Amino acid sequence: MDSKALSKTQSAVLVAIVVLAGLAGVVAYVILGGQDLTTETIKIGIFADLDMPSGKFAWQGAILAAEQLNAEGGILGRQIEVVGEDNDQASAMDIVTYTSALTRLITYHNVDFLFGGGINVCEAIAEHKKIFFAGSGIDDIEQRVLEDYERYKYLFAVTWNITSGLQGATDSLKTLSENTNFTKVAYLAEDSEWTEVTMSALDDMLPALYGYEIVYKGRYPPGTVDFTSYFVLAEAADAEILIPFCGGLEGNALIKEWHDRGSPMVIYSGVLGAAGLPESWEITEGKCETISVSQIPIAAEYPFTSKTLPFREAYIERWDQTPGFNSALAYDVLRFILPDAIRRAGTIEYEAVIEALEQTNIETSQARTFAFSSSHGIMMGENPNDPDAEYMIMMVFQWQNGKMVPVHPQKIMEEAGATYIFPDWPGPWD
Repeated sequence: MDSKALSKTQSAVLVAIVVLAGLAGVVAYVILGGQDLTTETIKIGIFADLDMPSGKFAWQGAILAAEQLNAEGGILGRQIEVVGEDNDQASAMDIVTYTSALTRLITYHNVDFLFGGGINVCEAIAEHKKIFFAGSGIDDIEQRVLEDYERYKYLFAVTWNITSGLQGATDSLKTLSENTNFTKVAYLAEDSEWTEVTMSALDDMLPALYGYEIVYKGRYPPGTVDFTSYFVLAEAADAEILIPFCGGLEGNALIKEWHDRGSPMVIYSGVLGAAGLPESWEITEGKCETISVSQIPIAAEYPFTSKTLPFREAYIERWDQTPGFNSALAYDVLRFILPDAIRRAGTIEYEAVIEALEQTNIETSQARTFAFSSSHGIMMGENPNDPDAEYMIMMVFQWQNGKMVPVHPQKIMEEAGATYIFPDWPGPWD
């Protein structure tokens, strides 16, 4: 059977398994590869809210990575088996369902390695001594590794923690100010718990570290479709930079309001899901022009590493949609980070793999150099050993003529031959 026909067969099997599992309320496992799987596999557990977009993205990224690895012969000659359990994390954090899903992966499915959310997993991972790659709950994990390495050495973070995330956000604003001389900031945030921590931290960091003046802080109820009053107040305060924290569909209304009134502020960074998708240009009828958003290179279609666009293209071909952040996290763990460590270790024995992971220095779809810190967090920013091979960085892209181009970090903007541009209506940029 040729590889194309095999892929279609695997796809049909996968769909059938997921559908049947969904009816049962649990996502079962799927064996991938198309080769003779009578020999022992390496089993990877995906611990996520598989009914929600973030969990589906992680699942799909893991499946794609496993298919590609298996087509190449697997790792150390062993095929990769992906197992999913739905932790129902979005449903008010049902701790019973959450911990049961993790326990099933460890004890029933007997996975070798785990990827997923890191909230409330530390003790179970320490008890069962399973290597866990966490895409959330990072701060708690890193602190535990520092305080009790022997107990928590099985935990590895694969994205930034709250501290480094906030540092990345403030650094991006510094880049903006260097290109614009703007210092007056306004927030416009959904009145929800998820915005509280970030807003409070920025209140302290922006004036103290960078001399920004926060001139307006607006909070709107979820579902808002008319932002007129918020723009009137922010403009009356002479705000130059508007930082949105708007993850929902109401972002479309915010973008339209900003554009149609010719608001004399630039929209920069923060969270604005309605402007962060490749389809945003069409959805907003081009009204997202000059809006800048935090985004990953894969979604922005920017070739940051040699792995970025090949992953994006393969993912779109496999799943008929653009990969999300969790797609990239899961894919990079299964496709590059873990296989590299196992191959260097020559075994899946945990002590050897942990030692190899701690020495990781590899290119992924998101980092020119991916490496772990001593606390098993990720290294970020400039690589002192190779200025052209940055560690993981937070990037900001600006919509220009229907495409997202990098405008932060400054080095990457210059590397791409890009410049920051302003709206075509009057404002403080004149």
